[in-house]
Amino acid sequence: MNKVAVVGAGSMGRQIALHCALKGLDASIYDVSGTVLSAAREFSGDYLDSRVAKNRITPELRDDTIGRLKFADSLESCVDGASVVIEAIIEDFAPKATLFEVLGHLCPRSTILASNSSNIVGSRLAAVTEFPERVVNLHFFNPVLVMDLVEVVLHPAVTPEVERKALAFCKEIDRTSIVVRKEVPGFVVNRIFRALTREAMNLLEGGFASAEDIDLAVTRGLGHPMGPFYLMDVAGVDVTYLARLDEYRETGNEAAKPNEILERLYHEGRWGKKVGKGFYDYPENFEKREGR
Repeated sequence: MNKVAVVGAGSMGRQIALHCALKGLDASIYDVSGTVLSAAREFSGDYLDSRVAKNRITPELRDDTIGRLKFADSLESCVDGASVVIEAIIEDFAPKATLFEVLGHLCPRSTILASNSSNIVGSRLAAVTEFPERVVNLHFFNPVLVMDLVEVVLHPAVTPEVERKALAFCKEIDRTSIVVRKEVPGFVVNRIFRALTREAMNLLEGGFASAEDIDLAVTRGLGHPMGPFYLMDVAGVDVTYLARLDEYRETGNEAAKPNEILERLYHEGRWGKKVGKGFYDYPENFEKREGR
């Protein structure tokens, strides 16, 4: 791959672009919000400096990475010359579809158009763009700079060559990939996680135990590194809510419908650690306690 372009500079997009640059690829990133793009630039510099301070990377690698990471002032300049374009915007079908329609006109047929969506399948986005065979899901996990897995989700129109290139890209950026050969909302990891969180939410709503005790049960009893409520806070309560709402609207499956507590937190703006409050409150000096 000669260049990766990431559209969306939020928590996921900025990490995807930075990780690609760290692994030696030219990476560009764009966001319609100049404020978000500036925050992504600041995040990247701070992260790289912290890695140097902890002797995790060399100053030379930091400088090389900064040189490979570009913050574009337009969508056109961001995707120009990219072999892979990764969409990482809001988890809502309408704006994603609008973006993919534009990307279909901007990018040549050889460019892979990928969505980082955790729920919206590629075939829905492929339907609005030219050459649907080059549209796939490349689903990274938060935090991207730590989590090793990428789900490569295919639909019937995807060609073997596009599949090969997508898997080669994952290998080039030093990430383990799995192939999901039949589309299903939530793919593999999130479907398993949703089954867990659905029951955790039922226990919480029923007053059987607190969020903190349920998280403690999952970490100490099941051996998970994080409990479901803390993990939803880390991933983003808004992301979780919108993904479940989209699945519910698409399938009509009552089991996919967001729980009342999740809906309330979403509308109250309690979107997790990124805003300082979610299922838990996060003061500035908050440190995750063992068991959450």
